[in-house]
Amino acid sequence: MIYHSLGRSGLEVSAISLGTGGPSRIGQRTHADESESHRVIQRALDLGINFVDTANAYQNGHCEEIVGKALKGRRHEVVLTTKVCSPMGSGPNEGGLSRIHIMQAIENSLFRLQTDYVDLYLAHSVDANTPIDETLETFNDLVRQGKVRYFGCSNFPSWMVCKGLWVSDRGNLESFTCVQESYHLLDRRIEREQIPLCLTQGLGVMTYSATAVGLLTGRFRHGSPPPADTVWTDRVQRFEDLMTPDADAVVVALKKIASNRDKTPAQVAINWILTRPGITAAIIGPDSEKHVDENMGGAGWYLSEGEIATLNEASTWAVSSGDIV
Repeated sequence: MIYHSLGRSGLEVSAISLGTGGPSRIGQRTHADESESHRVIQRALDLGINFVDTANAYQNGHCEEIVGKALKGRRHEVVLTTKVCSPMGSGPNEGGLSRIHIMQAIENSLFRLQTDYVDLYLAHSVDANTPIDETLETFNDLVRQGKVRYFGCSNFPSWMVCKGLWVSDRGNLESFTCVQESYHLLDRRIEREQIPLCLTQGLGVMTYSATAVGLLTGRFRHGSPPPADTVWTDRVQRFEDLMTPDADAVVVALKKIASNRDKTPAQVAINWILTRPGITAAIIGPDSEKHVDENMGGAGWYLSEGEIATLNEASTWAVSSGDIV
């Protein structure tokens, strides 16, 4: 496994991170047998992944509980990420990035995760109702208290990341260590501003949805209905909106390279992300040990310059008009 420094910090994280929410279905597809989720997490750790990503909002805290149980006896091996912002109840202060919510949310997350600190705490999204000064001062306090080692943001526009860096610098506060954003061959929009900003400011970049919720696995084609055993059967209109002729051309390019390399299209899609400037780690979302093994095959080898150029050319449109899956 390859490990990278997270931004300007001395924290070393695996180039592939284990995701536990969204399309990963840990606590969702595997909820009928929680031990399956535990096996997925254990398998990832055994293969060298030390970067685990979750959030309090995933299954309303259930994913954090699963992760906490699975990491018993191995917590010291893991760089553990969780997030705050999404509503966790119906009360007026049970969501967002206010001091009152963050301070309660971290205590709840620590309890569910069965730990006394998290390595990386992310603002899950922008809270337009709370000044960023208040959020950063609270994160700073959590670092001082030892409950959080590093913090960052997810799904923030570039101007908000930049403002956060300025507020931290002005107030002599701890600052963002990284950002987490959607990034894959069907959504390259962060190349316009976010990645250049992170490169110049020394921020790490975690990317999610590496295979675009399966659209880049080679199983889906434009003009054909989604396979019955996939999440897209309940989102047919969204599938048709995303699986355009342009997207289909990307899949064709992936499949050709995968065939030549004796890899799967998913492995090629993950490897492409890891070749991109500024990327620290790609988050994978496996729901079985088999999928962990396959996704791990996306690291440890290198696409050629010609193969990268082919994929870049096929997905050029995604720089300006990509879409979050």
